[in-house]
Parts: sequence; C-alpha cells; structure tokens
Amino acid sequence: MAPVPVITHPHPYPDGVDLSHLERDALVLTAEERRWGRRRVITRAGRTLALALPTGSVLTPGDVLYVGPGWYVVAEAAREPVLAVTPRSRAEAIRIAFEVGNRHFTLAIDGERLLVPDDPAMDQLLARLGVAFERVEAVFDPIGMGHRHDR
Repeated sequence: MAPVPVITHPHPYPDGVDLSHLERDALVLTAEERRWGRRRVITRAGRTLALALPTGSVLTPGDVLYVGPGWYVVAEAAREPVLAVTPRSRAEAIRIAFEVGNRHFTLAIDGERLLVPDDPAMDQLLARLGVAFERVEAVFDPIGMGHRHDR
C-alpha cells in the first residue's frame, strides 16, 4: 500500500511547471471545502490525499497540489447551489455587494451575475432588497477568498 501524500502548503508548485507527460487528476471542492485545511480527501480518480495546511489557508482552483510518479492533482471548484442576481444597475450591484458583505457572507462575480450562497439569510436579504434572483448550480469562487498578495 502506497503512503498517502500529505499536502502541507496550499500552492506548492509554481505556475508553468511542465506536467504534459503526466496523468491529470483533480480534487473537486466547494468554496467552503476549499477552506478546510486538515482532513483526508479523495480525488476524482479515487486517490487519497491528506491535507495538513496552515491555519487560514484556502485552496485556489487551478493550483497544482501534488505531483506524483506519473500523475498530478489540481484543485478544482465544484458546482454548488447559489443564488444568482443580475443587477439592473451599477448602483444596485454595489448595494447588494455592500449588504452581503455587511452580513459577513461571501460574494462571487460570474459575468453579469452576482452569486451568493444559497442560504436562508441571503434569500431573505435579497427579497427585502426587492432584487430578483434565481437558484442555480454554479462554480462559486468568492471575491477575496484566498486572495494572496504574493501572486
């Protein structure tokens, strides 16, 4: 039985590493799961990895997490339930972003849409603001979540 690779850094491999000769595997996680730094995970191909990341680490979609003999693992964002709003104006977009942030929730931009977690508090907020929204499944990659100053 092969040892379980332990990931101790959220971004261990630099951009531009040539991996074209290796099999690509993925660790598909929701936005919330990308914040959980200490646990065992299973990749899309069924490989086990152990996350032992520093407190406060956030995995970023697209980052290469591990390179093994003949294969590598990339972090991917899972589709998840969200509330999608298409603001009617710039002012409405700013108001929504302010109100969501004021409640310490995250927000993502998806083209012309703003995405927020599908949560009863967000449902109530958007209804109170009189904003039309729909429940959808989408990749949720929040603004500011995992932002690094060294990139």
